[in-house]
Amino acid sequence: MAGNITRRQFVTYLGGLLAGGAGLGACRTAESGRARGPNIVLIMADDLGYGDIGCYGCPDIRTPNVDRIAAEGVRFTTFYANAPECTPTRTALLTGRYQHRVGGLECALGIGNVGRYDDAIRLRENRDMGLPASEPSIACMVKSAGYATGICGKWHLGYESKFFPSNHGFDHWFGPIGGAVDYFHHCEYTGEPALYLNDRPIERKGYLTDLITQDSVDFIRRNRRHPFFLYVAYTSPHTPYQGPQDEAARPVPEDKYNEGTRDTYKAMVERMDEGVGAILDALHRAGLAQNTLVIFMSDNGETRIGRNAPFSGYKGNLFEGGIRVPCVARWPGVLPRGAVSDQPCMTMDFSASIVRAAGAHSPRLFDGLDILQRIETGAPTQTRTLFWRIRRGPWTRKAVRDGDLKYIALANGDKLQEYLFDLAADPVERQNLLSERPQEGLRLKELLTRWEGQVRSVR
Repeated sequence: MAGNITRRQFVTYLGGLLAGGAGLGACRTAESGRARGPNIVLIMADDLGYGDIGCYGCPDIRTPNVDRIAAEGVRFTTFYANAPECTPTRTALLTGRYQHRVGGLECALGIGNVGRYDDAIRLRENRDMGLPASEPSIACMVKSAGYATGICGKWHLGYESKFFPSNHGFDHWFGPIGGAVDYFHHCEYTGEPALYLNDRPIERKGYLTDLITQDSVDFIRRNRRHPFFLYVAYTSPHTPYQGPQDEAARPVPEDKYNEGTRDTYKAMVERMDEGVGAILDALHRAGLAQNTLVIFMSDNGETRIGRNAPFSGYKGNLFEGGIRVPCVARWPGVLPRGAVSDQPCMTMDFSASIVRAAGAHSPRLFDGLDILQRIETGAPTQTRTLFWRIRRGPWTRKAVRDGDLKYIALANGDKLQEYLFDLAADPVERQNLLSERPQEGLRLKELLTRWEGQVRSVR
């Protein structure tokens, strides 16, 4: 674990919150003036495969703008999503901690606010399924350091108003509240409108990817005179599979949501990359490019329509293809140009980096390390132990990576499948070594059990 807070800083932060009569997760504006750190733009794709980006070897999708970030900064080859689904990964991003600590968010929230496993169902019945405002978010932290904050795009961390982004430190938010939205009609397959602007439903015409891009560009223009943190959460290329030319008279019905072709998927990713280019151009026009940290990542791997090559596995499972995803970062004058890092890292590691870059502080220890600081200082690759657990219905999937060894357990009721892989020798995870190296498997299994006890939720 890594932390960046002293006891005095914690007391100061907590005292400010209590003085304002707010709960622990509320935000306060900095009292010492505007922040002096860099602008920060974090762009997250939705269900984008490791091999669906040009600089990661994609042969059929053009992504010159994401590739440009990599060429002008760092490309991470061993970057993992905190989960193989979106809600848990986004929880880890905003809290900087394993999502399991929150409770009820180990699985993507179902369309229409449906809980998909026992804890989530229990919380849903109590109207409490979402990211509580009592969880300090990185938006709150950087806002307390004087940053303007905005989210443009997908939320998917709670349908109830008490879970909205405005309660987590975002001054501005625009985008869909749930997980899967028709790109033209902006509704879920239940027919419920899903597009919001600052706590209120809104109607706008246009392709959702373009609307997210435009709102992001507008946010940059409005806030160009002082530091800002902008979280751009594209829904692309998540289902329904709709390219920018695929507008239909009616929304995509539920039974068609997962139907699509590689050509449609390609059009979706390329339009998102154009949006990334528009955001980079907006920073340049505003004279901010040299003082802006830009990060691009995916929240998990893709389904079979995508390309997670060279790895096996897909969204929803814990083989490498479900959790190892593209990630690039650019910070002129701070991060080296054209660098490639094989340091194992996770979504929540960037939370620590963002807070430190902003000159902000966390009221508690992060579970991740400050990954960008390691790149800045040229630190050698560090051996790490990383953990995953995701639940849905009767299924529980767990994994731990310790050095190059990775253990996976897939439980469905009384049925259990176990795997042990050496990722250095077998990154595609074809050779199960469990019978050959049972003691190693037992050791990793014990690590996983201890970790589960450490991150147990109190909700």
